[in-house]
Amino acid sequence: MKPLNNIWIRRQQCPCGDWKCYIKSEGDEKNPVGSQPAKDGASSSSCSSTEAMFPPYVGQIFNTDDEGFEFYSNFARKNGFSIRKARSTESHNLGVYRRDFVCYRSGFNQPRKKANIEHPRDRKSVRCGCDAKLYLMKEIVDGTTQWYVSQFSNVHNHELLEDDQVRLLPAYRKIQEDDQERILLLSKAGFPVNRILKVLELEKGVGPGQLPFIEKDIRNFVRTCKKTVQENDAVITEKRENDTLELLDSCKTMAERDVGFVFDFKTDERGKVENIAWSYGYSVRAYAWFGDVLTFDTTYQSITYGMLLGVWFGIDNHGKAILFGCALLQDETCRSVAWAIQTFIRFMRGRHPQTIITDIDSGLRDAISSSLPNTKHIISIWHIMSKLSSWFSLPLGLQYAEFKSEFEMLCYLESVEDFEHQWDHLITRFGMGSDKHITLLSSNREFWPFSYIRGYFLAHMMTADYKRSLDTFVKGILDEQTCLQVFFHQVGAAANLGNGAEEKIQYMHMKTCMPIEEHAQSILTPFAFTMFQREIVLSMQYAAIEMANGPFLVRHFKKMEGEYHVIWIPEDEQIHCSCKGFEHSGILCRHALRILVTKNYFQVPEKYFPFRWRLESSLVPVDEQTIQRAAEGCYQAFHSLTDSLLTESLISKERFNYVHKELTALLDHVRNMPPTDEVALNLAANNVNLEGLMSPLLICIRHSLHIHIHVCVCVCLSLSLSIYIYIHICMYVCAHTHTHMYVCIRHLLISST
Repeated sequence: MKPLNNIWIRRQQCPCGDWKCYIKSEGDEKNPVGSQPAKDGASSSSCSSTEAMFPPYVGQIFNTDDEGFEFYSNFARKNGFSIRKARSTESHNLGVYRRDFVCYRSGFNQPRKKANIEHPRDRKSVRCGCDAKLYLMKEIVDGTTQWYVSQFSNVHNHELLEDDQVRLLPAYRKIQEDDQERILLLSKAGFPVNRILKVLELEKGVGPGQLPFIEKDIRNFVRTCKKTVQENDAVITEKRENDTLELLDSCKTMAERDVGFVFDFKTDERGKVENIAWSYGYSVRAYAWFGDVLTFDTTYQSITYGMLLGVWFGIDNHGKAILFGCALLQDETCRSVAWAIQTFIRFMRGRHPQTIITDIDSGLRDAISSSLPNTKHIISIWHIMSKLSSWFSLPLGLQYAEFKSEFEMLCYLESVEDFEHQWDHLITRFGMGSDKHITLLSSNREFWPFSYIRGYFLAHMMTADYKRSLDTFVKGILDEQTCLQVFFHQVGAAANLGNGAEEKIQYMHMKTCMPIEEHAQSILTPFAFTMFQREIVLSMQYAAIEMANGPFLVRHFKKMEGEYHVIWIPEDEQIHCSCKGFEHSGILCRHALRILVTKNYFQVPEKYFPFRWRLESSLVPVDEQTIQRAAEGCYQAFHSLTDSLLTESLISKERFNYVHKELTALLDHVRNMPPTDEVALNLAANNVNLEGLMSPLLICIRHSLHIHIHVCVCVCLSLSLSIYIYIHICMYVCAHTHTHMYVCIRHLLISST
């Protein structure tokens, strides 16, 4: 079996406990993390497999002889035969300068001398002297080497095969790497070859004989691999022990350089290292502020070392993933995972998180319940969704798409009673009561549906954006690693990526001009303020009715169902909503904000601005005041000028079309610019006169275009919304940096002249 370029692969063992069951997560790449991309020749050959419908011809040019072979092979498969490499000719100056490719039935079988065997096997040969062939010759043109077809014949003296027969020729029977791993697993479990073939057919949902290989290929592969595995076991064991010792040396060296760096390891009865964990000084400091909610990612394992990788992540006040620590474990048993958790908590000076998010796994669940009894364990819905296809696509068939849609809907139901009712209905409707994966989900349902976990703090770590950033982070630290020492240094670089770098704050513009929004703007980071701002905007769509016994009933102005109860205690300035939005995210929900506005609150009580979402909790310096003051000044100036631009553009349809076209192109141009630039501060410091810059544009619009008095006022009103939206989008985009604003105005001036 061909070795992989990377030591890390996604775990494929299913958490249902059935060792014969394995998963392939939706969205996984075909190659493991860090594996090399396909070479140009390979990609071109794959493309040519669908394009090579025409026969080769004399004089046809190929960049390499391999490219010519792939082209001829694809043509042969489409036409019912296969090819093989025959003679090659070389010279001292050119090397190999001729390649002969022939039909698989070319030539005749030469009789061999038989050993003294009592009953030798008399094998029949498929060779019948077929004359189909393709010859390539090398030439050098302008210093570039290329190959051309010197001879080609497509005359066969035998019948050509149909599509369902040609795939069984030896040249086209190949066992892919994922199938190889599955075959070896089943073989080690004692499955005979014929049963392995049946299992693979069932798992892939194909009929008998429809796999791209046959029983004979499996038998030959197993026989070859058994010999190879026996020879390599000793080498791999020695390599693992040596690399683990080198990793320990690297940890000791790092501890001397970084006083905050911590590590620990565990040995077996023979003194061999079986588990090792470490964390960095920057990670320990970050945990003190952002260790309230964690993700323990155990997605990847090492096929070279046979070890499970566990990575601890958090989220900072700017919504970015933070690496807290790593662990390499001998296995994924409850004992090993419990050691990793206890060691990590010791690194973090004994502080337990409020919430921990993991994949669905019985070993993780048991280890967390014993090691972190006061921590809420939550199973990531993204991990569950990624397994749905492997679990249910085959048994449900055409019903899978409908099942998945209904499953996603019930995942986000707010009421536990509604979830339980819909869950039972879903199982009954699709006849999944006896399915082992449904049983797995049912036994863990207090950990993953939103209705069960909405009252626990997650800090927006279950959003799609955070999942994508986490996947990118993990793939980054696992990219093209060949040994543990290189992996260790890559993790260290990622952990210290933000250490010492000044955080660049984008301008946060107001949407409602409400004092309560302005107050939050001065306290929260842009990430947290964006969440708060969304809630304050949506709060305007709700009506609040004060009940006789004290609580408020908050209901959407269009939706009669889905009402929420808000309890307001003025003495302690406490507010509690039945939606549990604040408990879930650390940001007051729209229902609570609606009550505060109703009670004439111009500022949110300080207790509802958690320290983890404040600007002051940033791990790196943030000069938000300078940026905020400069941005506010430019925003006000730009707002005034764009109002004038709106007024002038509505005088005629010609003016409107001109401004509409220019702003559309300008918006696309500005969006493609870098989000930050050093010129921004220079522009603010020089106090550029925006009024003077925009005046020529307004003069141009006023005088260069004819005024169409006959344009109806109602037409102008219908157009005003569109141009108003464009102008304010430009204002929003440009407000992120002063450089964007400068380019925006300059572009309009150039266009207008």
